[in-house]
Amino acid sequence: MTEPAGAPDRTIVGSLRSEAQPAAPASGGSSNVLPVGTRLAEFEITGLVGEGGFGIVYLAHDQSLERDVALKEYMPSALASRRTDTTVIVKSELYADSFEAGRRSFINEAKLLAHFDHPALVKVHRFWEANGTAYMVMPYYQGITLKQALKDLGAPPSEEWLKKLLKPLMAALGSIHKENCFHRDIAPDNILILPDGNPVLLDFGAARRVVGDKTQAMTVILKPGFAPVEQYAEVPGMKQGAWTDVYALAALLYYAISGKPPPPSVGRLVNDTLVPLKSSPDARYSAGFLKAIELALEVGTERRPQTMEEFWALLDSSSPAIALDDAPAAATAPKRKSGAAKYALAGIVVALAAGVAGYLAQKPSPAPTSAAVASAPTAAAPKPFDPVAVLENVFANRDRAWNVFMATDAARIVIGKDKLHFRLRSAKAGHLYLLMVGSDRSHFFALFPNALDGDNRIEANQELALPRPGWALVAGGPPGVNTLLAIVSEHPRDFTAAGLKTQEPFGEFPLASGTDFAVYAGRPKCPAGQAECSAGYGAAILTIEEIAEPTASR
Repeated sequence: MTEPAGAPDRTIVGSLRSEAQPAAPASGGSSNVLPVGTRLAEFEITGLVGEGGFGIVYLAHDQSLERDVALKEYMPSALASRRTDTTVIVKSELYADSFEAGRRSFINEAKLLAHFDHPALVKVHRFWEANGTAYMVMPYYQGITLKQALKDLGAPPSEEWLKKLLKPLMAALGSIHKENCFHRDIAPDNILILPDGNPVLLDFGAARRVVGDKTQAMTVILKPGFAPVEQYAEVPGMKQGAWTDVYALAALLYYAISGKPPPPSVGRLVNDTLVPLKSSPDARYSAGFLKAIELALEVGTERRPQTMEEFWALLDSSSPAIALDDAPAAATAPKRKSGAAKYALAGIVVALAAGVAGYLAQKPSPAPTSAAVASAPTAAAPKPFDPVAVLENVFANRDRAWNVFMATDAARIVIGKDKLHFRLRSAKAGHLYLLMVGSDRSHFFALFPNALDGDNRIEANQELALPRPGWALVAGGPPGVNTLLAIVSEHPRDFTAAGLKTQEPFGEFPLASGTDFAVYAGRPKCPAGQAECSAGYGAAILTIEEIAEPTASR
């Protein structure tokens, strides 16, 4: 089921009652709201912030510390009601278990938020149980929701604007994910933008989910377009995890760029009508940024980035994938280096680099054959071979325990001028293989190991910079996106089943060799005398866009 319009169950700002107004029921004639002047412990209620189906948020004054706070009361209106005093009672014994489960979840959420101290997470000052229910006290935030902020912009935000928003949010989510906790309610109206521009992620809504799981009397809060399919039902193979929040965050980005959320995930299981995001004529978004959002919106849980760190590495390939842990709340988009220093690599053989560029840019595509078509003129046309889709499939079927990351300082490079370079890291030592689909998608290379450099060992948790000086790669065009895939495995791998042709300086796969992704992951070469060995591998994917040199303005 989905969230009904106008049923917010979160910290709402900007709609306070005046303290001079008499106490009155909230919108809809609710009699559950406590009147102004009510004392709860050391807090005096001075106004109503908002009321939803699972809780009520009041403006209150902390008499001991002399400050205004937001006080949230657990009040599931479908299960419970208030007596003439402050006491909350269950409407029927049939609801007792559900009410109690929700109250425990409410307190657990308060404990969770009190445990974390991140500027992008709501802070809980205090929580306690009394009067048959539970309460938590939080700072009173003033600001506007992200939904309103996007509306006020009047145009889609820039990539830089979105990254500045994302980094503290993703750092906050990453911190709770490490404690095996997940938000599962990320949406534009659940993110607050403070007056200084910093974002705050609002309530987790844990009680709603627990109660919703236990009784049909409650509405399970799922926002169409923002909730991935695994939130609709806990089924084998589709468990919830960090990837659940990754999907919702990607849906939020899709909404910010396109002005509307993605189609509901359950409908996409049957007929995926998601319209891919496209870069605007003014190049507001890089191809890699949009591709990262598309990958994170995969319906299948295993095909998405699995962590916030992994998602950030795809969104901003110019930054290290592990930079989220120390991100400040007001983190700015990383600045790119400029000038020749950005691409300088010690000991580059310039002549060789230029030769490689020519090889990548000028080698003709293999001529298509017509024998098969001529021999079967009535047969259906074969599906075109898509090497980028092959790389994505290899990546999707990786063993995530390897925790392979790949990043670059230059997500965009100028044709004929700049060099491709990137960094890799793996949680386990192994053998590294690097595949690349060129910017015109007509060349599918095995870049590493190669005829120039056969040392493809990578040590555990040690950064490896590629290309090495002896085989630097200069952007050779045409304009477009290079897609690179790094594969790391315990044993050496054999790619002959994919038709790999060994040639200098780099090997190349034919483009008409089928679509079975498994052969492009390679087969493990087991040690002598050992018939079987581990076929698992880790992987990371990266895109680097080649662009024409900008024309100097006069």
